[in-house]
Amino acid sequence: MAITVVGSVALDTIETPFGSAENILGGAASHFTLSASLYDTVNLVAVVGADFPERYLNYFRERNVDLRGLQTVPGSTFRWGGRYGLDMNSRDTLFTELGVFADFNPEVPEAYRQAEVVFAANILPQLQQNVLRQTERGVPARLRALDTMNLWIETTRDSLLEAMRQVDVVLIAEEEVRQLAETTSLRAGARFILDLGPRLLVVKQGSYGALLFDANGRFFAAPAYPLEDVRDPTGAGDAFAGGFLGHLARRLVSTSAVDWGDYTRALIYGNIMGSFACEQFGVEAIRALSADQIAARYREFVSFTHFDGDWRAE
Repeated sequence: MAITVVGSVALDTIETPFGSAENILGGAASHFTLSASLYDTVNLVAVVGADFPERYLNYFRERNVDLRGLQTVPGSTFRWGGRYGLDMNSRDTLFTELGVFADFNPEVPEAYRQAEVVFAANILPQLQQNVLRQTERGVPARLRALDTMNLWIETTRDSLLEAMRQVDVVLIAEEEVRQLAETTSLRAGARFILDLGPRLLVVKQGSYGALLFDANGRFFAAPAYPLEDVRDPTGAGDAFAGGFLGHLARRLVSTSAVDWGDYTRALIYGNIMGSFACEQFGVEAIRALSADQIAARYREFVSFTHFDGDWRAE
């Protein structure tokens, strides 16, 4: 079993009220890959420039990551800079330098095309469609998923809707559900997306947690882990996706299909990975994470989300 991810690998410069970091490993695919690789093998498809530091390649090599799909080409690696406000829920982009990522045309290696889980990270919807065309849908247990953002809703809406029709799982932020569906109702927005064809919708709510909806009308809510120290929320949503799809990939090793219970537990693992990602700048917290730490935080989630009581008013 394996997970194939296609997305951005970047160098980030981050400023928060609690510190700053320059030219650290970033990009949606980086955060996802290091998170998901704690659960299963990850095949990484991305592009970097000749200036990409060797030490960051070693971050991937230290994990269960296949780098045959990572292209190194002449030019500069994608760079992004951002500054966060005190509440850490809002940020300003200081600069975006696409570099070689501007001409990224993903080629999925043949060995990656039979992965049980395929994830098109937050990239141009036309590129997501290209990835989905290259990966076959023939294995019944396979999950195909994508993430997106408000920019694509505003500029390439039709292509995004078409990409959503081709996947099993859509991951998207709460405000973007409303924007895409043109409604103030989150449940109506969820129904709009699921009616396109995905069987599962994951709504990311940042510091408030996440919601899960399925095509049969079921939904599940999971709170965020209450952190004492938030250093840098950059990439938390991508680490969330890594935990969510990583758990499902691991389940597919032992079962021919996943069920609603697997999806709800995956949502908890997503929240866990997103919470760890916020505790240090860049990928450092995820990079140092152990299976025991994940298990301990999972037990905490079980403890603080469980309650006893009769549904009838007393």
